Amino acid sequence: MFPRPSPIGAEWCSWRLVAFLLLSLQIGLGANGQRMKDNMYTAVNGAHCFRRLNGTHVTGCSSKNGGSVGVLHLISSKEDIDFIVHKHPSPPYAPIILPALYTRENILRLRDEAGPYVSVLVLMNNASGLEQFSQESRCPNQYSGLASMLKQIADDQRCSVDRAEDSWNPWGSGLLLEDFPFPIFYVAGVSEMEKLLDCYERFNAHDLDHQHQRSLCAIEVKAFMSAAVSTDICMRRSNTYNSLIPATKFCDPLQGKNVYATLFPRPVVPEEQRVEGPERIVLVSTRTDTTTMFDGVGLGAMDSVVPFAVLVSVAHFLSKALPNNDRNVLFLFFNGESYDYIGSQRFVYDLQTGAFPSRSTQTKPISMDNIELMIDLGSLDNLTDLHVYHAAPQPMATKVAELLRKINQSFGFGIQSGQPVLTSNLPPVSAHSFLRENITFPAVIVASKPGNRYYHSIYDDQENLHYRYRNLSRRYDFTQLEDLDLGDRSDLYGKDSIQMRIRNASTLIGMSIYELLVGRAYDQRNGTSSVLIDEFLHCFLESADCPLFRATVKPDSPHVYPAPPSRYISVHTTLTADATGWTYRVLGLLLGQKVENVTKADCAAMHLPYQWMAGYDGAGECRRTTQNMSLALSPAFTNDTYDFSSYRYSTWTESTWSEMSARIFLRPSPAHETLTLSIGIVVMVISFVLVFLINSRSDVLFNQGSTSTIPIATQPTQC
Repeated sequence: MFPRPSPIGAEWCSWRLVAFLLLSLQIGLGANGQRMKDNMYTAVNGAHCFRRLNGTHVTGCSSKNGGSVGVLHLISSKEDIDFIVHKHPSPPYAPIILPALYTRENILRLRDEAGPYVSVLVLMNNASGLEQFSQESRCPNQYSGLASMLKQIADDQRCSVDRAEDSWNPWGSGLLLEDFPFPIFYVAGVSEMEKLLDCYERFNAHDLDHQHQRSLCAIEVKAFMSAAVSTDICMRRSNTYNSLIPATKFCDPLQGKNVYATLFPRPVVPEEQRVEGPERIVLVSTRTDTTTMFDGVGLGAMDSVVPFAVLVSVAHFLSKALPNNDRNVLFLFFNGESYDYIGSQRFVYDLQTGAFPSRSTQTKPISMDNIELMIDLGSLDNLTDLHVYHAAPQPMATKVAELLRKINQSFGFGIQSGQPVLTSNLPPVSAHSFLRENITFPAVIVASKPGNRYYHSIYDDQENLHYRYRNLSRRYDFTQLEDLDLGDRSDLYGKDSIQMRIRNASTLIGMSIYELLVGRAYDQRNGTSSVLIDEFLHCFLESADCPLFRATVKPDSPHVYPAPPSRYISVHTTLTADATGWTYRVLGLLLGQKVENVTKADCAAMHLPYQWMAGYDGAGECRRTTQNMSLALSPAFTNDTYDFSSYRYSTWTESTWSEMSARIFLRPSPAHETLTLSIGIVVMVISFVLVFLINSRSDVLFNQGSTSTIPIATQPTQC
């Protein structure tokens, strides 16, 4: 006769069975819960506004910690803003606004008057009928320019935010410099916009006054920014937390790299001989960066790509037209100029401290005294109307203006250029950083009157330039100069193309610099390459997987991601930013001297400045290059005791964040929420009653009961 299992063992088996069933149920509910979550939320792709700080202020946007939620409400007119301000039956709201209504008046009203009832703002992509769209100030870099250092100057010698006619960005709204307590989310994709509009139309668009009585379509945006108040406070806060929790940061300084190249190689000298010498240099510069309110969106086509393309073409022209000269030409592409001239301020600082170029180049340092002339290219919104500016009486300004007029008449480029303008109200260009140190510094600015209605915005793209890629690199070698006798090339690009306007302007400027250096006119009929310009615009505005970029890398390199490279300065990373890297390689191809009869292995063995690249035909070639990089980090961050409120140097930082996402869902009505809560309470009460009853009858439900009085030896229970 087998012994009976003990009551304790039977109870243990029963509880294990119950636990197993509950665990199985939990797993099943967990799987169903995941599917339910997917049905509840729909992800929306877009770009986020983020937070930046300077020495005294904070700008940009941030969500609440954990995300901000708002009911979608379409803003089609100012009356829709009135609805949120005065009625708001179901707050908080997430207004959907079109670019035409994204004005300073409307956005600040949503922030200031409707602030308690707005938690998210959604900007919908729709450029139809849009005449202007710029969130930059009317006076970009107003507090870091030359005029900010001059105490007593007339009003007409200052850029005016209040008077559009006296500003360098008449269409600017200044929203880029405002602080918003809610996230602003930009939606560009057609399918993503349809998600939002369809959800709004189905659930929110009717019976607005009683919408609080039903379920509504809402959006949740997660974009919480860690930084607050100002750069000064944020950096001190980061340093304090860093001493307690290593690697804790709330903001990072904006930082990148300038790219430069010399027309002629500079000699390598021993360490003990690296002192400033009588070297004479002509500096030709422009900026390469751009910015917008939204992360990763904004090509800066007219505001910086055009002068960028002009200077690259000028450098290429001079490398072909000028075999040698007793003056060297330094081509400099500044980064971070959109934020109080970060790149040029650091360059001037390095010149003053003997830190340019870096010791690794094994060349002599350059000082400001070595620079005989600086020609700085500003925004060229109108390539047929160039103006020359200077801040102090400067004979070279008159000379440059005369050369521009004379050469234009000789070659018929159709470009107007008047007398040089002497003013302290200079365009927002890198020369400000030099002139603030010495107002008599020989700086000449070539720019045009403002004409870009989309300055520093998401719509300054190839359409703003009316650019169409022609893909002519298979027929024409873009590394060679172009025969000017071929005319306007309207058969290739059409009439009045951006390619030909850039070619004419860059050829005119290149020939002017040639005559300044040589002392006589350029006597050939060659100009810059319109095919090179076509490829350059295509690479930086449409696709990085392009013939020009492929010619600058090794022949066996894989194709790159086709998106155009971002040119926002960003913050320090261990990798060189794409735009900086491509600029560096393009200069190596166009200015480098080809070394004949050298194999790939031999070229690699010689190391820098020799580089092996694919070349125009893709077969591979060795070039002796002169391009390099220098740090674009404000000097303010090199001094622990710097006064961040002094406006001496740029103090811009970018906030850190942990997550950026957006999703829409159906927010239940108050009645639905009440019903759900009631059902939950009822279920909870029933559960307590059931548990009490089961616990009070546990001896009956889980014990078999034993009538035997004979002790039984305890044996392991088999379940």
